[in-house]
Amino acid sequence: MLLAHPVVLWGLVREYEALKVLHGEDGGAVARQRMDDVAYSLCLSTGTQDVDAALIAARFQLPGARIEDDSVLAE
Repeated sequence: MLLAHPVVLWGLVREYEALKVLHGEDGGAVARQRMDDVAYSLCLSTGTQDVDAALIAARFQLPGARIEDDSVLAE
């Protein structure tokens, strides 16, 4: 499976979370469509079929998320 570049993945996670917080269910058609688009991109990037699973997988793939990546954070 191809993995998304960490910068791209981090951007998708941040955008999805921002849209969820700022717009949620009441954000209108444009905001809802953007959330759906970002959720789809997250699923595609992580090889999942559910946005919640995609968010978990994305965070796991990002540097610093795994124990062996702790040295990256210390630098």
